[in-house]
Amino acid sequence: MTQPAARRSVPGIAPVARGAMPSQTVPSDAEPSVARSDPWWREAVIYQVYVRSFADGDGDGVGDLVGLTARLDHLTRLGVDGLWLNPCYPSPGADHGYDVADYMNIDERYGGLAALDALLAAAHDRGLRVLLDLVPNHCSAEHPWFQAALAAAPGSPERERFIFRTGRGPAGEQPPNNWRSVFGGPAWTRVGQTDQWYLHSFDPSQPDFNWRNEEVRAYFDEVLRFWFDRGADGMRIDVAHMLVKHPDLPDWPFPPDGSADYNGYAQNQPEVHEVLRRWRAIADSYQRQIPLVGEVWVPTVTDLARYLRPDELSQAFYFDLLMTGWDAAAFRASVSRGLAEIDATGAPVTWTLANHDVHRTVTRYGLVRPEGTVGSPDPVGGAVRARGEVDVARGLRRARAALLLVLALPGSVYLYQGEELGLPEVLDLPDEARQDPIWFRSGGTEYGRDGCRVPLPWRPDEPGLGFGSARTWLPQPAWFAEYAVTRQWEDASSMLNLCARALRERRARLAGAGPLEWIEIPQRPDVVAFRRGAITSVTVFGDEPYAAPPEWGRIVLASAPTDGPLPGESTAWLVADTPPRPR
Repeated sequence: MTQPAARRSVPGIAPVARGAMPSQTVPSDAEPSVARSDPWWREAVIYQVYVRSFADGDGDGVGDLVGLTARLDHLTRLGVDGLWLNPCYPSPGADHGYDVADYMNIDERYGGLAALDALLAAAHDRGLRVLLDLVPNHCSAEHPWFQAALAAAPGSPERERFIFRTGRGPAGEQPPNNWRSVFGGPAWTRVGQTDQWYLHSFDPSQPDFNWRNEEVRAYFDEVLRFWFDRGADGMRIDVAHMLVKHPDLPDWPFPPDGSADYNGYAQNQPEVHEVLRRWRAIADSYQRQIPLVGEVWVPTVTDLARYLRPDELSQAFYFDLLMTGWDAAAFRASVSRGLAEIDATGAPVTWTLANHDVHRTVTRYGLVRPEGTVGSPDPVGGAVRARGEVDVARGLRRARAALLLVLALPGSVYLYQGEELGLPEVLDLPDEARQDPIWFRSGGTEYGRDGCRVPLPWRPDEPGLGFGSARTWLPQPAWFAEYAVTRQWEDASSMLNLCARALRERRARLAGAGPLEWIEIPQRPDVVAFRRGAITSVTVFGDEPYAAPPEWGRIVLASAPTDGPLPGESTAWLVADTPPRPR
């Protein structure tokens, strides 16, 4: 096995031979030590890569790791600190990777393990960290463990790895309880004509693990070590709050009108914290900084903070701000809640405005005439995937402003691919093109998440807009060409250049800047302003311009053109030669 060419490694990362198997990797106790006083991830900006839709390296219409590796210079030019890959393990693809058939391999459709090793080497060459995506709540129905469980008898060790129960009714023909799938319909599927059912919080192709089973816990210990030994810089943990279910699996008191609701028996159980402490101990046993980043949808920020205790998750996405509409008071209140509750744990707030499960920011902020409910079985679906008439120009103005506001906040930021381009949601995909299980499980009443997963436009003058193939796995609308990467790099006023400049200014002026100080502006409740380090950030949520006081200094960056008062629906960063005293 040949070693990769000499390269500039990320501190604390031991190089791994491309294509090496686990036995050939450098063991964790041989890796060089690195100071832990200032973890790299506390103020990092991480770029989320939905691999299928980023770049296609082999021309089959589906993005892959070879295509991603070839496009890494886009991320270094943008100025992010690392990237998080959505799942690219072997999978039948029922939920495009979130139905995992093998947790310690890479799907050949994405290039296999050799392609991941090449990506890690190329990313580390550029100083970029790489986080993988752990899917521990459920696996694919084609996972060998689940296939063994189906072949085994009720009560067998094979079935104890999952949640099988006897159904209700004389012949067990009814589900064991009234739980509902997040994707729609019951959360149980019957095993043939027997009285046995298995639990799936999402789709029948994704059976839930039994996290009260020690064999399951030990298996995922091995999974984490496999990827950390291979050089992964961290893990994003899918639905980290859902792993453990109530031991009695009782009925949940859903609203009588049949509407979607949070099921407190299926998630946020106290025993989940035991699992997270176990994983944190594994991550901390390595002589480098390895963050665990949780996807945690819980009712309150106080609940979220419990996942961020010093021996649990390093970070958890703060979805409260993502769920907040374009409103000055609501934005400030959400930011204040996050800072107050999460700062108390010692963890940084992890901000994000978009991801692969929600409508793009431009569309959410530009929605001017909602069509009412989207018929979502997911209790958050109506808030993050609402449909209706969209004013794209207004949504883009607001998205640009929101980007600057969030990048000025203390903590880390996750940026979903295409958000740096200001892409709107593709709302009018043909029904026959849709692939999201939400679309099928909801009976076509909710469009699902395909619209934010359409492959990226790279060049306006090439087939497939430079994605790598003329026929992409989801069709690109013709108007995507207006948002192409090459076109935006050439336009100084583009969203892409704004994002790149903001990341440079953030690194230069806000690194280690500490907490923020709110600035009260009683006469303009539609304006949110705060000071942090050398920067004063001002966001005008309303339509009327706002003239910032001269003592706040000069504008160094703005989301909209200005040579005087700040325009409505814009954000500016100002710097004074001498920081003003608090007002």
